[in-house]
Amino acid sequence: MRVSSLTAVSIPTVGVNLVADLKVVERSVGVVLFAHGSGSSRQSPRNQMVAQRLRGLGLSTVLADLLTIDEERAEQRGATRRFDIPLLAQRLVGMIDWLGGQRETAHQPVGLFGASTGAAAAIVTAAGRPDTVRALVSRGGRPDLAAAALTRVRVPTLLIVGERDPMVRRLNEEAAERLAGLREVRVVPGATHLFAEPGALEQVAAWATEWFLRHLAGQDLTMDGLP
Repeated sequence: MRVSSLTAVSIPTVGVNLVADLKVVERSVGVVLFAHGSGSSRQSPRNQMVAQRLRGLGLSTVLADLLTIDEERAEQRGATRRFDIPLLAQRLVGMIDWLGGQRETAHQPVGLFGASTGAAAAIVTAAGRPDTVRALVSRGGRPDLAAAALTRVRVPTLLIVGERDPMVRRLNEEAAERLAGLREVRVVPGATHLFAEPGALEQVAAWATEWFLRHLAGQDLTMDGLP
């Protein structure tokens, strides 16, 4: 699958402009917006790896920084906006609305991929944009930080956790009981929170791709059908 454009964009949202990498593939069947976790950025090698896998199977991607450069500097001095889930969710909503106004992405179904605290922001966003967001995947997420929104999430939601990340696994299993729509918890054997073990991140990418293709593009592929 050839990527037709690799564009660094500035997205206006909630009074600030956020830097993002928009990568649109030819004959795209959907677009996935990434919400990274605290202490990470759009350059996260883990999210970059998952995004590359998605693009290889026909899904466009948006990897964005959820904080401005000045806000990131403030975080280093002790600020805590990276944990402000309502603010991060507002910014994700702004990005979704912006995608809806772009020629290349206006009519494409949207999926959200959230990691750590970014998963909480993605959950709140999915609850607030049920007609636009069609699927959600969380990697090592903190759904407990979006507790009030869980019962309003009706989009198909996949919660991926590591076997050796017991606290986060428990939080995800408890959150799954509260989600209103289709949901599933999948455990990567032997993986810790960052999925740094051999093959762990590849498993995350494969499951995420399968989920998005099924719920964004209607391609009900088995894992054996994915390259």
